[in-house]
Amino acid sequence: MSKYRIHTHPILPVEERPEFAFSWEGRVMHAREGETIAAALFAGGVRVFGHHHKDGAPQGIFCANGQCAQCLVMADGLPVKACMTAVHPGMRVEPLDGKPALPDTHAVPEVNPISTFEVECLIIGGGPAGLSAAIELGKAGVRTLLVDDKHRLGGKLILQTHKFFGSAEACYAGTRGIDIATKLKEQLRQSENVRVWLDTTALAVFSDRQVGVLREGHYVLVHPHVLLVATGARERSLIFRGNTLPGVYGAGAFQTLLNRDLVRPAERLFIVGGGNVGLIAGYHALQAGISVVGLCEAAPDCTGYKVHRDKLARLGVPVYVSHTVLSANGPQEVESVTVAGVDRRWNPVPGTEKTFACDTILVAVGLDPVDEFTRQARAFGLPVFAAGDAEEIAEASAAMFTGRIRGLEIARTLGRDVGEVPPEWHRTAELLKSRPGAVVTEDIPKAEAGVFPVFHCSQEIPCNPCESICPLGGIITEGDDILGLPEYVGGDCSGCARCVAVCPGLAVTLVDYRQDAGHPLVTVPCEFSAEVVGEGDVVTALGTEGAVLGGVEVVKVRAPRFADRALLVQVRAPREIAKQIAGIRSSSAAETLADAESTEISGVSSAVEDIVCRCERVTAGEIRALIRSGVRDMNTIKAVTRAGMGACGGKTCTNLIKRLFREEGVALEEITDNTQRPLFVEVELGAFAGVVTGERPADEPPAARAADVHEWSM
Repeated sequence: MSKYRIHTHPILPVEERPEFAFSWEGRVMHAREGETIAAALFAGGVRVFGHHHKDGAPQGIFCANGQCAQCLVMADGLPVKACMTAVHPGMRVEPLDGKPALPDTHAVPEVNPISTFEVECLIIGGGPAGLSAAIELGKAGVRTLLVDDKHRLGGKLILQTHKFFGSAEACYAGTRGIDIATKLKEQLRQSENVRVWLDTTALAVFSDRQVGVLREGHYVLVHPHVLLVATGARERSLIFRGNTLPGVYGAGAFQTLLNRDLVRPAERLFIVGGGNVGLIAGYHALQAGISVVGLCEAAPDCTGYKVHRDKLARLGVPVYVSHTVLSANGPQEVESVTVAGVDRRWNPVPGTEKTFACDTILVAVGLDPVDEFTRQARAFGLPVFAAGDAEEIAEASAAMFTGRIRGLEIARTLGRDVGEVPPEWHRTAELLKSRPGAVVTEDIPKAEAGVFPVFHCSQEIPCNPCESICPLGGIITEGDDILGLPEYVGGDCSGCARCVAVCPGLAVTLVDYRQDAGHPLVTVPCEFSAEVVGEGDVVTALGTEGAVLGGVEVVKVRAPRFADRALLVQVRAPREIAKQIAGIRSSSAAETLADAESTEISGVSSAVEDIVCRCERVTAGEIRALIRSGVRDMNTIKAVTRAGMGACGGKTCTNLIKRLFREEGVALEEITDNTQRPLFVEVELGAFAGVVTGERPADEPPAARAADVHEWSM
């Protein structure tokens, strides 16, 4: 039994799947049916996938989403992205050490005719925005094709085990992301007007307004009347020493391995970035039994929702605000991280350095829209819309709603009689995109009789499931929209605890004075395994931000269906602290935290390079030297250094180079952007001639599959 696989999880079902053998560097390893090469290697304890041909630097994964090329390996003699390629029985996988040799073959491949496919609307991306738009288009009778490069629909929803914020009526607030994905897929199944092609990568938009896609190894030209780009976002990187060491991952890569593949990609994790993505990923790590030794954020406070930070604080994760990462340390893999305080100009302050032992650094410093398809479609005159993160970075709840809006807008563009988009939809979309408001003093009720909820949220964010779920209508949000803080206005609470269970921020407790006013019962939510707490245990009661309030006895632990895989833990507490309790920490959790203590260490070996271009191993120093010499054209930087010339096509380094320009005092208006490649994704050239590279039989005509109206492979 591999220690790197997740065998139990408080939220996710862990099903046994058939295993088979494949080889890595000639030795036998085991994979599970349907998983990628990257997941199988991680499950076997392998994190170094090869070494770069330029300087021998170790290579591993970074994005796990096909956006970079750092995870390249040799599979059966061909270079492939380990994060996007399924492993199969008997596959021979080798590290990519140096440049790959051309395959030794003299066979003439079979060439098939290129099929073309006309459709009213083509949607690129099957995440929350694309799915929501497809549902609306299907209702309007628009012939729609949705393509996605994964084998499952849902996008990042299938990685989100937490409950969503937002409006319960508009975007399933209070429901877990993984379940929202299922709901949207089931709605889409009801439409005969929408077909779905999975394992299909959109390659480019061409000047004749056709879109080239690679569908399971078959090249197809799609001619849409309208294009909807719902491609989501790619993660930003950071420039620091050792930033490409195996063990430095984007948050999306971490969650993909953890929540999709059920592989434990770390034992001791450090997080860089205090936005919602980093805070949520840290919580997911803790649920999977991974120690989170710390989190640093360059801003004076975390930029994500306070309730997310509070959850980590109650679990003992130290947060270092006004701090940045200086280096990832280790000769071949991450062994430690060094951070330092920053001044008002974001410069590291000498003498504030701290180094912590860890094996993984999760980089969660923001997202950039995947908008190249939008820009190219506009350049060639193809009517195009964008939705979700491809249009504007926001929460998935907003992506769902903007997807619905774009679906109606496209239907109107195509002449369907669907009416105007309701004005309240636009208002809701803007509310769902709202940034966190100011933090106010927590409002603790004065009452000490009966039973009532206590709200431990003190920041305006778009959220109202507690209001929607109260069967007696006793909870309201202040003001006219979902940004207001919740308030209990009823006088006859039944103590059902549904508000406790539904809160996405775990920020509602229920205090019951009816049995013993001196020692009331307090119900708190818990999203960890039932083994961590039991009736009769003495646990530590915690305040909203993790302050220790004292020991309390567990009276009851239950898991009602409405709690949606969470526990409701009832403790008996002294009257003086009952309303202050926001969470609990069991003795087993305390032992785990002790193991994860972020003790500073010394004597580490820091990598000496801070890489900007991962593909070509171009350093920040090389690019700064060109900027200081007067270069303002990014194409010149590419020609001199090869930065942006690698396999990923500049997806990860372009914004880093622009950041270097800003740091050198050069305004972005003075910069000439890189000339984009006509193709946005790497593809074998034979595909354009009709050479089939997928696993489907070569004698199966692509046109036959393109005409299959009823193909649903979710």
